[in-house]
Amino acid sequence: MKLYYVPRTRSTRPRWMLEELGVPHELIHLDPAKGETRTDEHTTRHPLQHVPVLETPHGSVFESAAIVLHLADLYPHKNLLGPLGSHHRALAYQWLFFAMTELEPPCIEFTVMKKAGKLETPEAHAVREKFSLAIRPLERRFSSGDYLIGDEFSAGDVVVGAVLAWANMLGLVADAPNVSAYLERIKARPAFKKAFGD
Repeated sequence: MKLYYVPRTRSTRPRWMLEELGVPHELIHLDPAKGETRTDEHTTRHPLQHVPVLETPHGSVFESAAIVLHLADLYPHKNLLGPLGSHHRALAYQWLFFAMTELEPPCIEFTVMKKAGKLETPEAHAVREKFSLAIRPLERRFSSGDYLIGDEFSAGDVVVGAVLAWANMLGLVADAPNVSAYLERIKARPAFKKAFGD
């Protein structure tokens, strides 16, 4: 099994998942500055020349959240997703897709504004407000549990935790003490440290 990735991108999510699972894998570090994501070979892996891509004996998969879920399915005995049809699995799906649809879009917008030097604009303030509203359900959730599903770490925590770590670097999590405490728990995990160590 191979993971094609670029450090400090969405490909950190499946890399973190692989570290949590503790399963054998090969990391293939691509350098966009050298054109390594734009080769014909990589285009056959990902039609938009993005990362991550997970290559398995049965074929390849792209999209970070899809890879995280696929890895959880490949190793059900690791209990990072819950049995098929269980409420545990439904909640992992819920929070994972919540991260992709509610948390990540404002992070993307804010990152673009930051690169353009537009953080003191009304538009940037609106994005801050959007993110502040989006994390309210998580602030409530972490008032009564260490992780998304009670006190059990799950595949959902990989994606939510990674997006929140990004948001925190952007300064978007400052007014959410329960989310901040969750981030500290996440960052203390050895798999997180290894995946984000590049």
